[in-house]
Amino acid sequence: MSSKKPGPRPLRRVSDVVVLTTAMLTFISFWRAGAIVLCDMASTAWYVGGIAEQSIGKAAPWFILAVMSFSACILAVYVEGSSMFVRGGVYKVVKEAMGSTLAKVSVSALMFDYVLTGPISSVSAGQYLAGLLNASFPVLRIGWQVEPHTFSVLFALLVTAYFWRQNIKGIEESSEKSVWIIQLTGAMALLLFGWSAYTLSIRGFTWPPFSLAFGKESLGWLEHVDWVRSCTAAAILVGLGHAFLGMSGVETLAQVYREMEAPKLKNLKRAAAFIFIFAFILTTATSFLSVSIIPDGERGRYLDNLLSGLAMFQEGPHRALLLLQAFVVFVGALILSGAVNASIVGANGVLNRLAEDGILAEWFRWLHPRYGTTHRMIHMVAC
Repeated sequence: MSSKKPGPRPLRRVSDVVVLTTAMLTFISFWRAGAIVLCDMASTAWYVGGIAEQSIGKAAPWFILAVMSFSACILAVYVEGSSMFVRGGVYKVVKEAMGSTLAKVSVSALMFDYVLTGPISSVSAGQYLAGLLNASFPVLRIGWQVEPHTFSVLFALLVTAYFWRQNIKGIEESSEKSVWIIQLTGAMALLLFGWSAYTLSIRGFTWPPFSLAFGKESLGWLEHVDWVRSCTAAAILVGLGHAFLGMSGVETLAQVYREMEAPKLKNLKRAAAFIFIFAFILTTATSFLSVSIIPDGERGRYLDNLLSGLAMFQEGPHRALLLLQAFVVFVGALILSGAVNASIVGANGVLNRLAEDGILAEWFRWLHPRYGTTHRMIHMVAC
């Protein structure tokens, strides 16, 4: 009985598959993602207390507490929205719900927020550093003085150029700097809170009043509407509006979500919890401590930088307080500079979504030959 040998198997045709993406696949930890958001959101601790108190009086810390508590709800919405398997960003979602016109308005408003955040934060950082230098030179017996406005502009240009280059290299490079800034901010907060606890153990703690005291420009176009001052609900809404800056930057979480490493949903929840705890404690605590420690007659001089005033009115030798103030201002300048990175990352994320949906020309999606990033979008945002 003869047996036939099996013939050669027919060759199957293999097709090459090419996956097109808007950038090289790079993923970051939830610590790095949270640090990017916090460089914008936590930096508000350096100015939101003064802005709110200027508008509504010493009751400002209570409104900041309410706004920062509400940020937990906003972060939860971002976690839920980002975790849904729905394609598209702001433009796609708003277009599906309300039409293309409002979608364009929404994207334009979001881009305006990101593009404006970077210059404002970096110029503010330059102002703080200029003030610190001008206050330090006489103590160090140096006969120099810097012109604050010129110094601030030059400093802002340097910071923007630095983070511009870091984002061209990729989010791993830029997020590493954000982590370092947040670590230094955490060390500063521990030192400031510990020193404040020592000061309060000597002087005692005073809770801010609940009564509102509207400033000259706090009501805006409602200045001549008498019932706003007498209506409790309207007054509370005005107070919350002035404290709402405390949540600035929270929207960046939705832009960095796509860059998180697996498991995405678990890391997204971790990042949101990290952001909330850090920003809530720093922003709320410094607002209450500033009202309790800085004397009423002196606090008006530090409304543009309450943390600097908080450092100067602690218990201790004057030279030690000057060093503490220098550390607080230096960290403030760093985290305000980090807000430039957050604005570039957020704006780049929005533009990437628009390019994927075909709203922007294909030219914008061209990847950097070395780093694989959407460098043309980053150039447009930074310039």
